[in-house]
Amino acid sequence: MHILFLTDNFPPEVNAPASRTFEHCREWVRAGHQVTVVTGVPNFPKGTIYPGYRNRLWQSEVMDNIRVIRVWTYITGNEGFVKRTLDYLSYMVASVLAAPWVKDVDLVIGTSPQFFTACAAYVVSRCKGIPFVFELRDLWPESIKAVGAMKHAGTLRLLERMELFLYRKAAAIVSLTNSFKRNLVARHIPEGRIVVVTNGADLERFGARTKDAELVRRFHLEGKFVAGYIGTHGMAHALETILDAADKLRGLEDGHRYRIILLGDGARKQALVERARSLGLGNVIFLDSVPKEEVVRYWSLLDVGITHLKKEELFKTVIPSKLFECMAMGIPVLHGVAGESAEIVEREGVGILFEPENAAELCLKLQLVSRDPAIYEGLRARCVAAARGYDRTQLAGRMLKSLEDLSRATVSDVAAGEGV
Repeated sequence: MHILFLTDNFPPEVNAPASRTFEHCREWVRAGHQVTVVTGVPNFPKGTIYPGYRNRLWQSEVMDNIRVIRVWTYITGNEGFVKRTLDYLSYMVASVLAAPWVKDVDLVIGTSPQFFTACAAYVVSRCKGIPFVFELRDLWPESIKAVGAMKHAGTLRLLERMELFLYRKAAAIVSLTNSFKRNLVARHIPEGRIVVVTNGADLERFGARTKDAELVRRFHLEGKFVAGYIGTHGMAHALETILDAADKLRGLEDGHRYRIILLGDGARKQALVERARSLGLGNVIFLDSVPKEEVVRYWSLLDVGITHLKKEELFKTVIPSKLFECMAMGIPVLHGVAGESAEIVEREGVGILFEPENAAELCLKLQLVSRDPAIYEGLRARCVAAARGYDRTQLAGRMLKSLEDLSRATVSDVAAGEGV
């Protein structure tokens, strides 16, 4: 089977969509299938092209036996709805124009969160006469409404109609959460066309280890209890809550022993840095994104990981991918996200919940886990055990089985039509 995968994020970018797509495609190639990815030049999240790349009309490379075609796009930093939309639209057009040059394709996948990529996959599927699979990472445009990125009611209604059109036209929908599936079924999308394949962790790369000694010395973390957030610093993440918790930690009798690391980039990064500076937060360390092969070293610095999203009803439906990376690293989680992801944390016993956007509660839960060795070690042990249930290799296999079933059904339908 030849799978064509359309995604606007792919390594060497290190965000969750890029990692999931690469790790799934890698496993499908290992299983004997051919995979071609059409993506843009790596530039996320700063809108700066990575060294070694140029924004050309077309360039091709091979990564772990995956054919990667990179097309020209309008490149911008994560700095405004209009510019980001132009970025998405340019990728949609470029990927549609590139697709005819990819021959003998059996099915095409388009991945969100923004659904212009899925729009491109639908157009390609019609032109090639092959099934279109929608990988649903986020309920877009609901998510942009939730963070206040767009408020024009007419535009939102138009985008919601486009969203429903794509769901109805997809031969299959791969949902990252059960909550997304329930949302679609409630909107009359046939349940039988939806399969849930959650995020997970690459256990070949992520695993429990001692703290990286060189980085501990570099950041003066000797004897410190380190909490950290690793990921996008966006509007949805409300990382001001972590800064407010850091401010409260300074007032504790043992406040000197805590450090908080924020690693990553995004639309809110500069504002967060300025806020920390205005508060005089010497216990917070900001780090820029690091290459994929380096990120595990930085994870190893953390005694606990923090996951957090704004206190919005929509975010009860999402499962942050960093939850699974914490589990794989044996790092207990302080989890400030309500809903389905909180249920995983409680069921697996891998962390402690706190109310989203409640800095005081985050501060209290951080003290609890840092001061009680029995609680801490129990969480660590359960993280390592639970991670085996979210192994990216197994999850990629589950998605592949759905794709193989769809491909076989398509071939059967064609054969039946030819026999009439």
